Amino acid sequence: MDIFGIPLSAILSQLLLGLVNGSFYAMLSLGLAVIFGLLNVINFAHGAMFMMGAMATWMGLTYFELSYWTMLWLAPLVVGLVGMAIEKSMLQWLYKLDHLYGLLLTFGITLMIEGIFRSIYGSSGLSYSVPESLQGATDLGFMVLPIYRTWVVVASLVVCFATWFVIEKTKLGSYLRAGTENPRLVEAFGVNVPLMVTLTYGFGVALAAFAGVLAAPVYQVAPLMGSNLIIVVFAVVVIGGMGSIMGSILTGLGLGVIEGFTKVFYPEASSTVVFIIMALVLWVRPAGLFGKEK
Repeated sequence: MDIFGIPLSAILSQLLLGLVNGSFYAMLSLGLAVIFGLLNVINFAHGAMFMMGAMATWMGLTYFELSYWTMLWLAPLVVGLVGMAIEKSMLQWLYKLDHLYGLLLTFGITLMIEGIFRSIYGSSGLSYSVPESLQGATDLGFMVLPIYRTWVVVASLVVCFATWFVIEKTKLGSYLRAGTENPRLVEAFGVNVPLMVTLTYGFGVALAAFAGVLAAPVYQVAPLMGSNLIIVVFAVVVIGGMGSIMGSILTGLGLGVIEGFTKVFYPEASSTVVFIIMALVLWVRPAGLFGKEK
């Protein structure tokens, strides 16, 4: 069966690829939204944390012979601890300053992290194979469904919506939101607000590292792999609405699918369609699709 002269199987394959890319967009933009929405910091180092998650996975497999399933929780934990150290030593001094200071600092951190890994491993990609239990594909008749790509989409959706539920629907999430808006009041209830802020930043970058672990068998693991995604992810956050958790998730998934379909019907525009959509959305709704108008 063809649609506009293109086989249905090719369209469905691009749809799946778009969902995979959208899953990475959603997880990365979710981490950015958590950090900006709760800490008011534009974290340009997010792409570097994504890369560190993928690189840690490759290092765990290559040097320590750890399994993919071990690195799935260990890499986000390690990167999250690195993020907490960065927040405690540098970022905490910038919360009351203009956003530009945080943006410049995290951009500098990105250059340092990428420079360190590039000096050790070079710029070429490092290969990381799909774990044996997730290899292969399922033939559905109308398309072949790769098992690992399906796992990426499912795992991303579970983590994204679990994060949204915790922040928006639980007492812990209410403490997080209140702690950023009125820290003195929250501290009066015995809550350690500085520790909560540090843990929040660590969790935000751990989400990026988790996405890096999922991406390691899909993309080439390289020091600059985060730089290739972070600009698109920032566009996703802007379209969804700065600080909007659900906006980041839905916009990331939606734009991944749109990008995938664009590669089928008009490949020349696939690299710019996200930014065209961003311009149109900001023209109509400057706060983003799910953002709150001031």
